Amino acid sequence: IYADPAKRLELYFRPKDPYCHPVCANRFPTSTMLLRVRRRTKKKQQLDTEEQGQPEVQFEMEILGIVTTVYKFQGMSDFQYLAMHSGPDGKQTSMYDKVLMLKPEKEEFFNRDIPLYIPPPIFSRLDTPIDYFYRPDIQHREGYNNPQVSGENLIGLSRARRPHNAIFVNLDGEEIPTKPLDAAVQEWKKVCTNPVDKKVEEELRKLFEVRPVWSRNAVKANISVHPDKLKLLLPYLAYYMLTGPWRSLWVRFGYDPRKHPEAKIYQVLDFRIRCGMKYGYAATDMPVKAKRSTYNYSLPITVKKQGSHTVSVHDLKQGLGTAGTSGAKKSPSSRYKLKESIYIFREGALPPYRQMFYQLCDLNVESLQKIIHRNDGTESECTERDGWCLAKTSDDLRDSMSLMIKQIIRSTRPALFSNTTSSEDGKEQLAYESGEDEDDEEEEEEDFKPSDGSENEMETEILDYV
Repeated sequence: IYADPAKRLELYFRPKDPYCHPVCANRFPTSTMLLRVRRRTKKKQQLDTEEQGQPEVQFEMEILGIVTTVYKFQGMSDFQYLAMHSGPDGKQTSMYDKVLMLKPEKEEFFNRDIPLYIPPPIFSRLDTPIDYFYRPDIQHREGYNNPQVSGENLIGLSRARRPHNAIFVNLDGEEIPTKPLDAAVQEWKKVCTNPVDKKVEEELRKLFEVRPVWSRNAVKANISVHPDKLKLLLPYLAYYMLTGPWRSLWVRFGYDPRKHPEAKIYQVLDFRIRCGMKYGYAATDMPVKAKRSTYNYSLPITVKKQGSHTVSVHDLKQGLGTAGTSGAKKSPSSRYKLKESIYIFREGALPPYRQMFYQLCDLNVESLQKIIHRNDGTESECTERDGWCLAKTSDDLRDSMSLMIKQIIRSTRPALFSNTTSSEDGKEQLAYESGEDEDDEEEEEEDFKPSDGSENEMETEILDYV
């Protein structure tokens, strides 16, 4: 626990009870001393049998060292749940000998008739009281309309929709927008008040002229713009595709990829690194770490938790993140730029995350491009699954990319494949690994660090604007 500053120290009142709910202590820095105090008592000799002498007490103190870290138990102890059963007469009966398997048991142990016992998996995520601050009337932002309330839904939405003014288009939509919403224009004009912002706007316009379809990460890798400003700039120049082969991508206003077969190179490929013991390496052996794992779960820390900084319109007008900050390590021209590996796949290099969303034109491998262009000039129909490509093109690309990644892992960690047979060929099929959902707010870092938290998730794109 001490090795990881983010973890909490757990105290179990009944360590041998697996159903004991612990109390947690938070970590705090301190500058105190550890003392050893000794109390010595020396009795005085009695001069008279009737007179009792007072004992002499002496204290000796010694400084053993300096304490720099302390753990304080400041939360509530929460509930304690015992494996007990209440009989009809109100008598409590222990069930530990019935539900705990301390040694290998025979079949009779599992076929016994015992009372139903379902312990709660968790009591509460927080162990400190919270003030909810109930208000009679919630003040929503301007333009918010209350949802239609029916007999089946009396609760309604929990919060107002975030007004980012983006236009969302489905693959089966009839019309393609040719201009942004008036609100999107007003929001961008409101914050575009310095030359740096106008330069970024022109750079993004040129990107959409060269290539009509972009992912947000690809934009971040080509221009340096604060993420809060990018949320306002993208709806000003493009619309967002929700479904189909161009899902989670931004498309230039007036451009309809469904009508242009050459737009197949801009389609998205959902690629996830496959791993498993049958391939010779487990998930823990992967050079690319998982974004998060249920095996490393720790209770949240509620003491002195710093709140997120909310960016105001005034901050954006002052050129937040683009006009230069004192003490900044990076120049304004590259402070928010991501590395090319965030959206480009190259042979011999591992992806930064286990799940990536690549555009087909960003797969910089000749063999992969041959798979994509197999039907050049003979495209006949744009389907929701494969777009303008041949059927199962995405599957073929994933198989080829997985074999490339396996070869990289084999070369970097040959010990993992020491027990595998030599009869493997290039046509082996790898199982499909399910990706991880991300429903947290995205966080920007000055330096792009692989595996620290993926921004390349489709769910993040949608949650930012819906």
